[in-house]
Amino acid sequence: MRRSPGMSDHTRPDTVLDRLRGALIVSCQAYPGEPMRDPDTMRRVALAARDGGAAGIRAQGLEDVRAIRGALDLPLIGLWKDGAEGVYITPTARHALAVLEAGADVVALDATDRPRPDGRPLSASIDSVRAAGGLVMADVSTYEEGVRAAALGAHLVGTTLSGYTPATYDRKAAGPDLDLVERLAGALDVPVVAEGRIHSPAQAARALERGAHAVVVGTAITHPTTLTGWFAAALADGRV
Repeated sequence: MRRSPGMSDHTRPDTVLDRLRGALIVSCQAYPGEPMRDPDTMRRVALAARDGGAAGIRAQGLEDVRAIRGALDLPLIGLWKDGAEGVYITPTARHALAVLEAGADVVALDATDRPRPDGRPLSASIDSVRAAGGLVMADVSTYEEGVRAAALGAHLVGTTLSGYTPATYDRKAAGPDLDLVERLAGALDVPVVAEGRIHSPAQAARALERGAHAVVVGTAITHPTTLTGWFAAALADGRV
């Protein structure tokens, strides 16, 4: 098995899933042009999340993955966003292998039924990562996509994209899609990860109750611009 650079014995692919069971994964990402859009800043954010009790980290971009991998030995879910619309979360096998080589234990990729930019099937990315000794997290938006991704060999299925694809825009509620979490958890033999619009500890706990193997929280922990906006809007509207 090919081991990612910096991978410790504690984060071997055969132990990652157990370490994440019932646990919090913190997504450490900043958008282009933001003050925190810097690999060393994201490394520090990841360290702070670890100190707060995170059992895993989700990070975007090769430089961020390398920086975080070199700083801690928690299970690391990596992805590479390339583009701004359609399939852009680790969109091809080339992107997926680069993320794995950068040090991720798990490669997160768009597993929706939309066309991929290189014209190749989803299975090409999943097979490439598996052949290289890594794990795959399939980010899906629907039940059908989750079932297909698991059948193709994904090790984890995440509800990350529910509400963010044309087929699911109507499901983009204020909170997470826990109905999708429960439905997938009841049908799949692989772990289901709850991700997307989890904004409170209570919502995270409910995700586990609904069958999630682990919970990813990003904005509500690591995105101060959005958090500040929530408070500023509440004060401006008089909802104090």
